[in-house]
Amino acid sequence: MKVYTKTGDDGTTSLIGGKRVKKNNPRLETYGTIDELNSYLGLIASYHISTAIDEFILDIQKKLMLVSSHIANEDKKIVLPDIEINDITIIENKIDELSESLPTLNSFVIPGGSQTAAFCNITRTVCRRAERNLISLNEIANVSALHIQYFNRLSDFLFVLGRYSFVSSNLKEIYWNGK
Repeated sequence: MKVYTKTGDDGTTSLIGGKRVKKNNPRLETYGTIDELNSYLGLIASYHISTAIDEFILDIQKKLMLVSSHIANEDKKIVLPDIEINDITIIENKIDELSESLPTLNSFVIPGGSQTAAFCNITRTVCRRAERNLISLNEIANVSALHIQYFNRLSDFLFVLGRYSFVSSNLKEIYWNGK
């Protein structure tokens, strides 16, 4: 099978079910941002913070593929597997686990300090954009509240992961003092 079809050369693409839409359609903007997020997660995993984190990220990447398929399934005629409330609980548990080894946070952390932490923060901001895209799409189409919650919690995880990667490397976080 060829990667190129030439059917998108006119600026359109197909959703699940075959409907053609413009490539700047809000659905495409949303799942395109989720794809970008997924790619950045792969980049974080390439830094091998730990085997457990690598496996956790891979599971998240699979969940993002599920959400993307739902966004691309406009008419909902095709039944697709989806994320579950337990997937959010799993992220919350991982946040709690990683947070146990972190210093108490009393001010904003300035992103950066190490390449891994910086990529975690870039990925977090892409996740926030994906969340905003889901909310915008929800104004014109029905988006699962569970999807929005998942991205909100995922961005929290990415923030904590950035801190964890930094602190576990024996580096000192840089805090913003309000000036």
